[in-house]
Amino acid sequence: MGKHIGLSLLIIFLLFFIPWLWAPDAPADSEEPPPPAAGDPPEQEPPQEPETPAGLDAARTLRVKIGDVLQEMDFAAYLTGVVRAEMPASFELEALKAQAAAARTYVIHKMRNGGSPNHPEADACDDITCCQAYLSQADAAAGWGPAAAVYEAKIRQAVAETDGQCVLYQGEPVLAAFHSSSAGMTQDAANVWSGSVPYLQSVESPEDETTVPNYHSSASFSAAELKARLQEALPEADLSGTPSNWFTNIQQQSNGTVTSLSVGGVSLTGNRLRTILELRSACFTMAFQEDTVTFSVTGYGHGVGMSQYGANVLAAGGMDYREILTWYYSGAEVDTWTE
Repeated sequence: MGKHIGLSLLIIFLLFFIPWLWAPDAPADSEEPPPPAAGDPPEQEPPQEPETPAGLDAARTLRVKIGDVLQEMDFAAYLTGVVRAEMPASFELEALKAQAAAARTYVIHKMRNGGSPNHPEADACDDITCCQAYLSQADAAAGWGPAAAVYEAKIRQAVAETDGQCVLYQGEPVLAAFHSSSAGMTQDAANVWSGSVPYLQSVESPEDETTVPNYHSSASFSAAELKARLQEALPEADLSGTPSNWFTNIQQQSNGTVTSLSVGGVSLTGNRLRTILELRSACFTMAFQEDTVTFSVTGYGHGVGMSQYGANVLAAGGMDYREILTWYYSGAEVDTWTE
């Protein structure tokens, strides 16, 4: 009986312990790490700057003057900086895409027409009175705060998804002018720059006080201050008498935008007076009270081409970027530009 018990124990030993002795070693990294202690933050990958995808824009190099520094960058990097600066990142994606395509078209048009005499060594600059605004990722992130990563990715998407796309009229990139907001309709270029452009005609624009901050504004001047400003800009103007007598022959669009007027006998556009007095737009009315002249203004910008706030309203209503661009640039089309 004892022999049988001993034999049984031997068989059990052989069955259960010998296979363990021959089993291969487990890989060193197969052991799962212990769960984090309560209250420990979960491990996260270090943040990385998103890469700009390769494409037509990435293959084109630009010389850009940022401040006083001349930099080389590809079109994708340049356009990302322009869209950061020129349009609120909170806008609809299709509006941002329209902005990216307009900005791309604008600089290509300028390059094909001799560039700017202000910086012959550069294709573009960051001065809005000459070219387009530009904002670095770091500067934009400082303004965006907690939403910076989301906004940056959104703008890069807008640039990437319009890669190489331009607004064309008769096969050529247009002067893709744009502005912040209009008073119900954009301006014909002839009313602003004294030259008609077939694709820069007056069209309806859907923004209003419910969709545009500071849509209505006002600017007040004393008679003496107003006279000093006007005399500096228009030395030949006769500004004798009271301010109410200085402004005559006022011509307006149906939305109230002043297209032309005479100031002290000098003819000028409403946009020129807007610039002289630093009004937000040329859509204004004037009120004269004792020694004060008040301008009540609607909209912001020169009013020609694409309205940015109007584009956002159209995008929210379901339009894509191509439809938005052909809405604002009369008779134009959107297509890939490869030259």
